[in-house]
Amino acid sequence: MGELKRTPLFGEYAKYGAKTIDFGGWELPVQFSSIKEEHEAVRKRAGLFDVSHMGEILVEGENAQKYLQKLLTNDISKIPDGGAQYNLMCYENGGVVDDLIVYNLGNSRYLLVVNAANIEKDVEWLKKHAEGDVAITNQSDQYAMIALQGPLSEKILQSLTEENLSEIKPFHFKASVEIGGYPVLLSRSGYTGEDGFELYGEPDAIVSLWNKILEAGKGDGLIPCGLGARDTLRFEACLPLYGQELSESITPLEAGLGFAVKLQKESDFIGKEALIKQKEEGLQRKLVGIEMIDKGIPRHGYKVFKGDQEIGVVTTGTQVPSTKRNLGLALLDIQYTDLGTEVDVEIRKKKVKAQVVPKPFYKREK
Repeated sequence: MGELKRTPLFGEYAKYGAKTIDFGGWELPVQFSSIKEEHEAVRKRAGLFDVSHMGEILVEGENAQKYLQKLLTNDISKIPDGGAQYNLMCYENGGVVDDLIVYNLGNSRYLLVVNAANIEKDVEWLKKHAEGDVAITNQSDQYAMIALQGPLSEKILQSLTEENLSEIKPFHFKASVEIGGYPVLLSRSGYTGEDGFELYGEPDAIVSLWNKILEAGKGDGLIPCGLGARDTLRFEACLPLYGQELSESITPLEAGLGFAVKLQKESDFIGKEALIKQKEEGLQRKLVGIEMIDKGIPRHGYKVFKGDQEIGVVTTGTQVPSTKRNLGLALLDIQYTDLGTEVDVEIRKKKVKAQVVPKPFYKREK
C-alpha cells in the first residue's frame, strides 16, 4: 500500500489529541475527543471539521454552462451567481459517477466540489466528455477546506469578520470574504444537517484559521471534530455517502434524490434516458430507513430478509449517539418499503427483527 496522503492541517491534529485512520488513502482524524461528544457538540453548539481532502475542479469557458448541463442531472441554468447546487454525475445506465456541489462563480466559471476518493476518476470523466469552449482544471491542491457546523456557527464566525454573515443564505456563498485576516470563499453549507459554513482558501490561511476559529469559539463550546461524528451526523440527517447510498450500480432515483434529477430540463444529460425509463417502469428497489425492533445494530453490507427471501442490503447503520436508536439505511425491494413493514437483518448469521421507519432520522428546528 502506498503512503497515505495528508491534508495541510495534519500537523495540527496532535495538538488536539486526534486519533487518525486511513480514509480512502488519506490519513484523517476519526475523532479528537469522542464521536458521541463531537456529535452532541455539533447538534447543540458547534464543531469544526477538516475536510481538505475533498476535491475542487474548476470548469470555465464560454460553453461551461451548456457542458455542465450535459454532464449533470440538476438544472445548472437555475444557479444564480453566488449560488450553489447539489448535483449528480451519472453513467449512461443511470448509475452514479459521483455526487457533488456546483458553485457558480460568475462569468461562465463553476467550481465543482467532489468526493476525495473520486477526484481522479471525476477529472478523467469530465475531460473525456469535454466539448466546445470549456477548460477543466483540477485545483484540489490549491485549496484547503474546513467546515464550521452547528447552531452557534454564525455567532462564532461573526466575531472574526466584518461581513454580515446573516445575509449569506443556505446554499449561497461569497467568493472572497475576509475571516480572521484571510480571504476565503465562504459558503453557507455543510454535511451534518445543521446550519454552518464551509471555508475554502489557500492551505496556509486555512491552517491559521483552524486555530483562530477554535480559539474564538472556545467560550461557546466549539470543539474539533473527526470523520466519525461527520458520518453519524450525515447519517442521522439521511445525507447520502458515495460508495454506500450511491454508486455506479445505485441510481439517484433509487437513493431518493429525485429532487436533484431534472428529467424535464431541455438538455439531454448522460444517464437521462436510463433514468426516464426507470421512472416510467417504476422503481424495483429504493432506499428506506429501518429501526431495529430486537437487539442489534445494522451495519453496512448486512443482508436484509423477509422470511427466507433476501430483499436488500444495509448501506449505512449505527446506534445514533443522540437518541441511542439502532438505525439503518437500507436498499430494499420496492414491495417491502412501506412504513411499518417488518423485515429481518442478518447480524452474525442470526436474523434480527427491524421495521421500516420515516427518514430523515433528524431534522433541525428552523
